[in-house]
Amino acid sequence: MDQQQTLKKSPPKTPYPRDCTFSKEDWTTLSTYWYPIAQAAEVNEKPLSVKLLDVNLVVYRTKTQVVVARDLCVHRGTPLSMGWVEEEEIVCPYHGFRYNTEGACTSIPAHPDANISPRLCMTVYPVIEQFGLIWTSLTGEMDNIPQFQAWDDPDFQQIVCPSFDIGGSAGRQMEGFLDVAHFAWVHTDTFGDRNNAFVPRYKVDKTDYGLNVEYLSTVSNYSKEQAHLNPENFKWLRVFDVYPPFTATLKVYFPEGGQLWIMNAVCPVSARETRLFVPIARNFDKDSPVEGVYDFNLRVFDEDREMVENQKPEDLPLDLQMEAHIAADQTSIAYRKLLKSMGLSFIYTS
Repeated sequence: MDQQQTLKKSPPKTPYPRDCTFSKEDWTTLSTYWYPIAQAAEVNEKPLSVKLLDVNLVVYRTKTQVVVARDLCVHRGTPLSMGWVEEEEIVCPYHGFRYNTEGACTSIPAHPDANISPRLCMTVYPVIEQFGLIWTSLTGEMDNIPQFQAWDDPDFQQIVCPSFDIGGSAGRQMEGFLDVAHFAWVHTDTFGDRNNAFVPRYKVDKTDYGLNVEYLSTVSNYSKEQAHLNPENFKWLRVFDVYPPFTATLKVYFPEGGQLWIMNAVCPVSARETRLFVPIARNFDKDSPVEGVYDFNLRVFDEDREMVENQKPEDLPLDLQMEAHIAADQTSIAYRKLLKSMGLSFIYTS
C-alpha cells in the first residue's frame, strides 16, 4: 500500500507565474487541484526538476518523507534542483544555503552565527504518495484524488507505466481518453477494428466526484496479436470515472472474470505540454513480464498523441457551439460542461 503524507498544513502562496501560458483566471482555478508530478520510484535523494501549471518545482526524498517545493533559492534565484540533499535538508549549490523539510533556511555558511529571518524560506507544497505517483497541489484547497481500489487489492498486479509526454493540452488528451468513437479509426494497429465502428447508446451519470459512464460494446480490448482470445459476440463492459479536471479511470471487464484498471492521470505542465502518468492494475496474466504492458500502453497512447498534437484549436472549447457533436460524444459533452461549471473559461484550454 502506498504511503500518504501531507507536508504543509496551511496553503502556500504562489504568485501567478511570469510568462504563464494559462489565463490568470484559469490558472487560479486549476491551481487549487491535485496533480501527479512524478513516479514515486524515480524520486530519491537526488533533487528532481518538474513543472506544474508553468511553476518550476523540485521534488526529492529525505530519510523520512517526500518534499515538493518551488525550485528556487530565495537568496539569488538558483534552482534548488541543481543542489543536493543531506539528511533532512536540501543544499543550494550556489552559496550553500540549507532548507529543512518545512522550507525554513537553517544555515547560511557565509555567516554561520547570524540570526536567520523566518522570511528566508522556500515555498513547500502538500504531498500525497499514492498509486505509485507523487501528487501535489499549489494550494491544496480541493480534494480530487481519484479512487482506485484495485491498487490495494492483493488479487491484482499493480504496474506503473513510464510517463508519457504530449505536445498538446491536458483537456484534449483527457477528452481523447474518454472518447469511445475513435477506437475503430485511431487504434487500428493495436486493438481497433474499422469494421466495428458502431457506438451503442450509453448513459453518463453525474456523481459527487465528477462523472460515471458505463459503455457496453463488442469492441475487444485484446491486442491484435491476441485477437484469437476474444469469444464470439462477447460484450465488453468499460466503466469510466472522471475526477476533474484531468484524471480519469477506466475499468475494462474481460472474459472469464478478468479485469483491467487503467488510470489516466495528467500533469498539465503548461497549456501546450502534458505529462501523462498511467498506473495499471490487472487480475490476470500477473506472471507475464510488465514490459509487454509498457509496450502496448505506449503504442496505444502514441496513436492518441498524434491526434491530440494536431487538433485545432489546441484548447478544449467549453462553448459547445464551437464544435459539432454526435450522439457518441455524450461523455465529451458532459466533461466540457463539468469543466465549465468549475469556472474555467469558455474556450478553455488545457
